[in-house]
Amino acid sequence: MSLNKRCALNQTQPTSDWLQRLSITRRSLNGPVLRHRRLGVELGKVQVYQEANRETRVQIQESVRGKDVFVIQTVSKDVNTTIMEMLILVYACRTSCAKSITGVLPYFPYSKQCKMRKRGSIVSKLIASMMCKAGLTHLITMDLHQKEIQGFFNIPVDNLRASPFLLQYIQEEIPDYRNAVIVAKSPASAKRAQSFAERLRLGIAVIHGEAQDAESDQVDGRHSPPTVKTTGAIHPSMEIPCKHIAVVVNFVASRCLFQMTQFVLSLILCMLLAVLIPKEKPPITVVGDVGGRIAIIVDDIIDDVDSFVAAAETLKERGAYKIFIMATHGILSCDAPRFIEESAIDEVVVTNTIPHELQKLQCPKIKTVDISMILSEAIRRIHNGESMSYLFRNIGVDD
Repeated sequence: MSLNKRCALNQTQPTSDWLQRLSITRRSLNGPVLRHRRLGVELGKVQVYQEANRETRVQIQESVRGKDVFVIQTVSKDVNTTIMEMLILVYACRTSCAKSITGVLPYFPYSKQCKMRKRGSIVSKLIASMMCKAGLTHLITMDLHQKEIQGFFNIPVDNLRASPFLLQYIQEEIPDYRNAVIVAKSPASAKRAQSFAERLRLGIAVIHGEAQDAESDQVDGRHSPPTVKTTGAIHPSMEIPCKHIAVVVNFVASRCLFQMTQFVLSLILCMLLAVLIPKEKPPITVVGDVGGRIAIIVDDIIDDVDSFVAAAETLKERGAYKIFIMATHGILSCDAPRFIEESAIDEVVVTNTIPHELQKLQCPKIKTVDISMILSEAIRRIHNGESMSYLFRNIGVDD
């Protein structure tokens, strides 16, 4: 039985109360509206607005006592306001004696800040704690930036995948996809690219080299000594230890007169010098053959498109004649549409986890894949107490 038919069978027996901001319903017609229409239920009546002093106020205009409440929240450009509105709405449902409160966040905000950066903080952990404290009992999201974010919650988290929808798009909308190669724009994305390549039975290529990945751990503060701009010489503060080491090596070598001992000590000296001299990144390289083929770059988030544009230019230089970008979350901040339009990228395919209608008007290369079907089915299964494993069939471990 198809997914649409299963949803249709339950349209005559909805018992849940569905809450969502009316403003988001109007702005994201391809997302939340389709989800509640597929389930055959009406959106709950709730009023969310900001007062003159910019404080957020929430008023639930119908009873939610003893009901399963699903709060659908689409992240807007004003991320902080979006988070605050959801927290207040969840807390209002909790104080109104709702039976359960499930948050549906297709895109989890602050998901990129899930690692410690120098003297920063792990903001994803903070957001998770706030949601749990507000009263959330379950979370439905899609393609977390790092799967480990699920461990920040002390409630069940269902991390759905958009890869089946993106794979279907490749097979149906790219006529010559058999002549394609799946590309990872950095080694960090290689596992996701491998998962796509295995299910499509295509080759894989990885871009490696000078372009520094934004998620690199080099900014973590754990690399010692810190890198310096001058690559040909040792930092002045390091000169004295090196001279002392050289004196020790010469002294021991002259006293021992054993060639083997001298060789070992010289090797130790070279190792110490290798640590002190900052490492140079290798020149940019494409590992894999992309000549005369379609290049499909896969990633989970596309926000700042500089790295994608640079990757597309590199692939063009290596002979790729078409370049597609497939991503789950299309944030597309600032001038991203203009950069995409002026670049060598032929098409950018993202899902509707985040509203991007304005960006599509600015750049016709941006295409949308609807994932409301899987979210509505997840809501139905959670409400009816059914297994969620069906939604994870044919999903790779590295997805």
